[in-house]
Amino acid sequence: MVSKVDYRSGHSLLLLAAFLAVVIGVGALIGYATAPGAWYAGLQKPPFNPPNWIFGPAWFTLYALIAIAGWRTFLAGHDGTAMKLWYGQMALNWLWSPVFFALHLVWPAFVVIVAVTLLVVGFVINRWRADRLSAALFVPYAAWVGFAAILNLSIAILN
Repeated sequence: MVSKVDYRSGHSLLLLAAFLAVVIGVGALIGYATAPGAWYAGLQKPPFNPPNWIFGPAWFTLYALIAIAGWRTFLAGHDGTAMKLWYGQMALNWLWSPVFFALHLVWPAFVVIVAVTLLVVGFVINRWRADRLSAALFVPYAAWVGFAAILNLSIAILN
């Protein structure tokens, strides 16, 4: 018999706070430490490159959704495939900015973001039947990293 997860218990809510703090906090720290500078400004970019101001609000929103999906998945079973997909995409997500913005390695960054995209899509597929809400929370993320992969590739080709 499968027990139902209590998302409203004190323990669950503390875990949610921890997931939100870590995902948003680490993401913000990495974003701050690897903020686009003169190197990025000097790159040729495709016409569909969004303005820089959009990235902060977009990532804050996405990180909140990622954290909630991770929290729900963790409560459902923290040692399963879904959680491994979640941890993998999170680690690669946090790796991308240093590779691209700090190390200026646009092609390796492209490889990283393609891997992120694959893990995100894998997470959605994995969670779709078991926890449709967690899967749905990753759909905007999948769209964003897919777009970011195309943007990364375009910048790599143009430069």
